[in-house]
Amino acid sequence: MSTYPIFRADHVGSFLRPKFLLQAREQFANQQISFAQLRLIEDKAITEIIKFQEAVGLRSVTDGEFRRTYFHLDFLQQLGGVTTDAPGTVIDSDGKEKLLPPNIRVTGKVKHIKDIQLADFNFLKSQSASTSVPKVTIPSPTMLHFRGGRSGIDEMAYPILEPDFYDDVAKAYALELESLYRAGCRHVQMDDTNLAYLCDEKMREATRKRGDDPNELPYKYANFINKVVDLKPKDLVLSIHLCRGNFKSTFAASGNYDPVAEALLSEMKLDGYFLEYDDERSGSFEPLKYLQKGKIAILGLISSKFSQLENPDDIKRRIDQAAKFASLEQLALSPQCGFSSTIHGNNVTAEDQRAKLQLTVNIAKDVWGSIDIK
Repeated sequence: MSTYPIFRADHVGSFLRPKFLLQAREQFANQQISFAQLRLIEDKAITEIIKFQEAVGLRSVTDGEFRRTYFHLDFLQQLGGVTTDAPGTVIDSDGKEKLLPPNIRVTGKVKHIKDIQLADFNFLKSQSASTSVPKVTIPSPTMLHFRGGRSGIDEMAYPILEPDFYDDVAKAYALELESLYRAGCRHVQMDDTNLAYLCDEKMREATRKRGDDPNELPYKYANFINKVVDLKPKDLVLSIHLCRGNFKSTFAASGNYDPVAEALLSEMKLDGYFLEYDDERSGSFEPLKYLQKGKIAILGLISSKFSQLENPDDIKRRIDQAAKFASLEQLALSPQCGFSSTIHGNNVTAEDQRAKLQLTVNIAKDVWGSIDIK
């Protein structure tokens, strides 16, 4: 059995929160239970979601992000020098509730002031089967720049951004990765909306208006992430997931990968790339031609947004199409995003979630013979 921590059937990491966990979080917010009591209820929910993942045949297991409200803010606000605000929502012209971008500001020197995910990882590891590989998901460091650009980073702390700001963030991330590695973690996935947003012309225009060049940013971010890679433990597998938005089954961006593909797949020194490919918003597979040898592209062909189950033959045909631009041995399969990037969850049921993951595992076994990457 392979021990490589990325698999032919994989997933992005977040899962629908069970009702008893949502109730407990509300009780904690209302000061009806203590943090210690909430933690025990989270432990129960996490133990159950680990067993769920293992039961459908997945080997990569996460804690479902059950201790978080938002996939990114809960982590970022624990870095020294970072301030975040709770995001609001708005009803769009289609009557759908959408998440307003939260404020993420650098208000001082960015520092790693404590181990953020260590206790959570230790519990995840303790509850996982010996054949499972526990994975930790964290937000991409690019989020500390993209949301506000230069104006979102305090000029007293960072009169100039290069290299001080990027070096400090990379060091903070590297210390977090080192703490996880020492505890036995071998796969960390960074969730990144920003590179996907740079595929959307509206987002690109907003980037221009604030003074950044959307053609240069992907390469700047590649260098940024490579600073983290250069400092991480050598055999810690580091992957990235590109997301176009996932709040309550809505999306925030569209556009093919062409504007970022070369920087992402050729310049970044990462091990794996979780890429959304569940609908026409992602464009063709041609950008996969930039995928470097030895790297894995995990194709998000299964939708986590909607309940309708995909046709296995359609998914297999799409894998064949992707294999025209990258070797089949460099490809894997997953849902396009998590099932609950925020505590609110997508518009699917727990039964839908199970069916989607079981389909992912079954197709991977049909295409590659095994979900292990040798």
